[in-house]
Amino acid sequence: MDTWLNNLWHSVTLGGNEIMRSLMVALMSLVIMLVVVLVVIWLERKVSADIQNRIGPLRTGGVLGFLLQSLADAIKLLMKEDLRPAGSDRWPFYIAPYLVFLPAFMAYMILPFSATWIPQDVKIGILYYCAVSSVPVLGIAIAGWASNNKWSLLGSLRSAAQLVSYEIPLGLGILAVVLLHGTLETGAIVRGQWLNPVLTLITLPALLIFLTAGLAEVSRTPFDLPEAESELVSGFNTEYSGMRFATFFLAEFSASFFIAALAVTLFLGGWSLWGLDLVWARDVFNWDTGKWFVNGALVPAAIPFLMKAFWFAVFMVKTFVVLWVLMWVKWTLPRLRIDQVLNFGWKALLPVALANLLFVSLVGAWLKPASDKPGQPAAVNSIVLPSVGPPCIPCITGNEDGATTGGGESMPMACP
Repeated sequence: MDTWLNNLWHSVTLGGNEIMRSLMVALMSLVIMLVVVLVVIWLERKVSADIQNRIGPLRTGGVLGFLLQSLADAIKLLMKEDLRPAGSDRWPFYIAPYLVFLPAFMAYMILPFSATWIPQDVKIGILYYCAVSSVPVLGIAIAGWASNNKWSLLGSLRSAAQLVSYEIPLGLGILAVVLLHGTLETGAIVRGQWLNPVLTLITLPALLIFLTAGLAEVSRTPFDLPEAESELVSGFNTEYSGMRFATFFLAEFSASFFIAALAVTLFLGGWSLWGLDLVWARDVFNWDTGKWFVNGALVPAAIPFLMKAFWFAVFMVKTFVVLWVLMWVKWTLPRLRIDQVLNFGWKALLPVALANLLFVSLVGAWLKPASDKPGQPAAVNSIVLPSVGPPCIPCITGNEDGATTGGGESMPMACP
């Protein structure tokens, strides 16, 4: 009986710890998303002002204007009256903003911000994103229908048509990366690019496809037809005000940052410097245990803090560079017509995405014979850095039999 009670206690305790850990991870991800959105809003104002030869916001906050200006706007929206138009469907009208915002927040869970911090490094991270990204269109459609406004309804219908058209090229661009790396795990994809920078060059065409479709997914110019101010007032969110309008606003900028961050993760090496940082990182981190070693000795957690901060900074700098490019595209290109948007998606981008997928499949098939480890990504095992080998797990841990993953599989890392 005592043994049974002890086992029950441990199972309950571990379950509670896992719940608390998940809540803390969600809270940290939410904080990061909110801070990032504040910076992105300020950055977009500055980028648009620079392109239009203006100064942009400069009065609020001084040096901290990149945070305080957006915070002042949020406070202003909180003070606005929350109105609901007559004749609208009450509960769908209230629920729609959260159906758009929550998926944008949930997607942040799979972003590898550094080598050692991924909110939820699930094995099906890419599949999780594809499922989550299909939800906002439902919220937009509900918002347009429940508003009892013809302009809102037209905006929501445009959004649905546009998202369906560009969801397929977006998925094909992601599928090219999955085929090349042989995994749906975002952290493993970044590690593959870290060990083999050549993979970044192979996926450059898929990067262009992904960014083009991503602009349409987040309804940014030249694909901002669901919110075309000159035609539809404000599109599907015309009847929203106050904090509910701010929720749509927050979801849009959050999704824009996420598209840039996912592009960095899948195509641009994520937190890594394409192997350059491998020189000084290879002998200090054990991927199997997650422990840090120097000359074979376990070091305190405070010592590798600078390395973790460096990887996080690399990821954020790359993401904001990609985001700046997307903003540059937004403020320099004109808006397309709805027929031009749909024709481009189905007749131009989709065939190019299919051709790129065929190209990556052929490259993967050509690299596969070089892999001598079943179940491991062919490209990761076939391309070897000329000057720097992968992290030497047996040398770090002192285990000459080699390292294994949590599931007992051999790690794709061996002594040079």
